[in-house]
Amino acid sequence: MRQHAPATHSPFLQALVGIGVLLLALGLGVGALFIPSNAGYAGVGPNFLPWVVAIALGLCGIALVRKAIRGGFLHMEEHGGERPYWAGFAWMTAGMLLNAALITRIGFILSCALCFVLAARGLRNAQASTGSGLRSWLTDGVVALLIAAPVYWMFTKFLGINLPGLTESGWL
Repeated sequence: MRQHAPATHSPFLQALVGIGVLLLALGLGVGALFIPSNAGYAGVGPNFLPWVVAIALGLCGIALVRKAIRGGFLHMEEHGGERPYWAGFAWMTAGMLLNAALITRIGFILSCALCFVLAARGLRNAQASTGSGLRSWLTDGVVALLIAAPVYWMFTKFLGINLPGLTESGWL
């Protein structure tokens, strides 16, 4: 006798996830249509990467829908009742949204550093890490600046790509 798959393994729900991925790919593709395609460095324009991601997402969405139509992922292991850690998700989401909102106001370096610090906080909390004091925040901030500043300088000084800066000098 065949056992029924739990509701979390429902082929219908899995097909909905695949359709969602296809819709995301479609939205990204439509957005890429409005990005100029002027060829830049190495003969590719700024719309190249969004098209690559849209195509890859589309292929993943097709594969997910196809798998769901053929019965879904019936032999998946149960995850033991683990629950998502929503507070960590909120920290990471806040970091990304604040980065997008503040990048033109406080510059690439500081907004990306803020994103890193908040994402690191979310990951630390998800792992129940003990690093929650001021020292942990400062360490994350220093590491973030040590990553964001060289990236900014490489893009602006060596590749000639304009990123939002804090000052007109181009160094911050």
